[in-house]
Amino acid sequence: MVRGWGDKLFNTVVYIVLTLVGLSAVLPILYVAAVSVTPYAEVLKNGGYVLVPTELTLAAYRKIFGTSDILRSFQITLFVTTVGTAINLLLTMLTAYPLSRRALPHRNLFLFLVVFTMLFSGGIIPTYLVVKSTGLLDTVWALIIPSAISSFNVLIMKSFFEQLPEEIFESARMDGASEARLLLRIVVPLSTPALVTIGLFYGVAHWNQFFAAIMYITDRSLFPLQIVVRELLMQTVEQMESPENMVPTVTMQMAAVMVAVVPVVVIYPFLQKHFTKGMLLGSIKG
Repeated sequence: MVRGWGDKLFNTVVYIVLTLVGLSAVLPILYVAAVSVTPYAEVLKNGGYVLVPTELTLAAYRKIFGTSDILRSFQITLFVTTVGTAINLLLTMLTAYPLSRRALPHRNLFLFLVVFTMLFSGGIIPTYLVVKSTGLLDTVWALIIPSAISSFNVLIMKSFFEQLPEEIFESARMDGASEARLLLRIVVPLSTPALVTIGLFYGVAHWNQFFAAIMYITDRSLFPLQIVVRELLMQTVEQMESPENMVPTVTMQMAAVMVAVVPVVVIYPFLQKHFTKGMLLGSIKG
């Protein structure tokens, strides 16, 4: 098919716009990464803006990883993200699957209750009192249990389950399969894109856990990564005589941001294919 000049012009404009949008997303990350490994003297010489450093220094990273706080908080965040995401996916799937079956008694009532929790919540103080009364304060479970399930994600999973061919379920039931067997042997394998998508939502939320940690955690040994990074960003680093040897505040800040961001940036490309497919197949139908 021969394309006219109008199509070529349109494609050129689209490519230019997409390139600009991509650069707007990538350049901030490159800037943060560059400043975190650039000597402060070079940063000052370039007016505070560096994308391609001519000299490298890992002083900021050595200082960050030289403290026990960052390593301990990294381990806590990794535990919360891994265990929390697994619990989230399990509860979301167990809630969404029965809601997707039209034969479920009082199905509309249960759906109403799920949607109701999306619109109205108990509030910060009642939630805090519940967490306190259950003995979760100053435990890592305070970062997992209160957010163990999301109503929005339940509706996404329910919509995805409803799109699975009903003939598959009828055939399996004729062979004597129970509902639990249907879920484990048929629904779960067919729902990999949706599960990866929801898991990414939950995982990123746990990795960026901040507000819940401030609310429920006072023990410094249980602080997650984002709280420690916040403290690093607020600290004032003592200035040394030589700008070549010091670890200034801005370099420490950029290094701390990279420590918090890199794991998510590294993992996402491996999940992108499933994420895109899951967003398309699991979108809520009108």
